[in-house]
Amino acid sequence: MRPFCKVGSLLLIPAFWLLSGCSSAPRRETALGEAYIGPATLKLRRELTSRTADGPALKHGERVEIVGRRRTFVKVRGAQGVVGWALMSQLLSTEQMEALNRLAQRAAELPSHGAASVYEPLNVRTEPNRQAPTFHQIREGERVEVIEQRLAPRVPFRNPRLLPAPPETTKQAQKPKEPAEPPPPPVPPSTEPALPKPLPADTWALVRLANGRAGWVVARMVRMDIPDEVAQYSEGHRITSYFSMGQVSDRGAVKHNWLWTTIAPGNHEHDFDSFRYFVWSLRHHRYETAYIERNLKGYFPVTLEQVPVTARGKTQTMPGFSLIVEEADGARYRRTYVYQVYLVRLVSKARLGS
Repeated sequence: MRPFCKVGSLLLIPAFWLLSGCSSAPRRETALGEAYIGPATLKLRRELTSRTADGPALKHGERVEIVGRRRTFVKVRGAQGVVGWALMSQLLSTEQMEALNRLAQRAAELPSHGAASVYEPLNVRTEPNRQAPTFHQIREGERVEVIEQRLAPRVPFRNPRLLPAPPETTKQAQKPKEPAEPPPPPVPPSTEPALPKPLPADTWALVRLANGRAGWVVARMVRMDIPDEVAQYSEGHRITSYFSMGQVSDRGAVKHNWLWTTIAPGNHEHDFDSFRYFVWSLRHHRYETAYIERNLKGYFPVTLEQVPVTARGKTQTMPGFSLIVEEADGARYRRTYVYQVYLVRLVSKARLGS
C-alpha cells in the first residue's frame, strides 16, 4: 500500500500548483458607486503619485464605476476595464447626468435667439452657478445658439454625493454640564428693522452646442454674431437676440435687414429693455433704423412668424414677429407686429395667463 500512497501524493502536487496559480490572479475591485465623466475629455491618473494625468482618456457622459477613494480623488473603472484616478469634482452623479440630458431635450425644442461666439475660452456649466461642474469649453471661432437667459444669485453650489455617506458613529453619553451663568438681558430691538442685503447675482445664458448638448454660460461673456456695422449702434447695451428679417443686394453685396433686442448694462430680471428694426438703405448704402421701442420690460421668446391681417374685408398673410412685454398694470402681453420694409405696425396684443 505504501507505493500507491506515494504515487497518489505525487499526482496531487501539480493540482496544488494549479490551484495556487489560479488564486494568485488579481481580484476585481468591488464597485462602491457609479458616476459619469464631466469634462469633454478626462485623462485619468494611473497612480495618485503621478504628477500629471498619464492614464487613459475618457469622454464626456461615459459611465464609470467608483472602486476606491482617497481624499478628493476617486478610483474609477471604465466600460472597457480601464482604471485610473480622477478628482471627484470632475465627475457627475446619476442625477446630474439625467438633469443634463433633460436640459438638452428642453433646449432642442426652444427657438434660437441668435448665434454667438466668444473672445476667449468659456466654460459651459451644468447649472447657472460659477461653482457648478463644467462639461464643455467654448473655443474662439466656435458658435453656439443662445436659447434663453436667467438671473441667478451667487450662492454656494452643493455637489451631489457620489458615494453613500459613512455610517454614523454612536456618541458616548456626555456628563451633564454645570449650569452656565445667566445671559445678559436682551437689547431692545431697533424701531427700524435692518433690510437684508441683496445677494450678488449673474445673468446666465442657456446655450445649445453644435453636438446638441446644452448648458449655462455667463451671458456677458458671449458675443452675438450680428455684423459689426449693425452692432456699432448698440450704444453700450448688450445685444440679447437678433434675427434676419430679409435681405437685399446692393452693388453685388448681400445685406440683411435685422431685428434685435438689447438691454442696459447690469443684471435685470427681464431679457431686454429695447428692440429695434434696421433696414439697409439702397439710396444711402448704410443701415437705418425703421422702428424702435425703448424703456420696456421684455421677455423671451421673440419669434418670427407669418401673421394674418384683415383689412377692408380681405385677409392676407404678412411677415411679422412677436415678443412679450410687461405693461403698466404689471401683466405681461404678447405683442404681434407686421412689417413691410420701412413700415412696422402693431396688429394685436394678448394678455398672457388670462
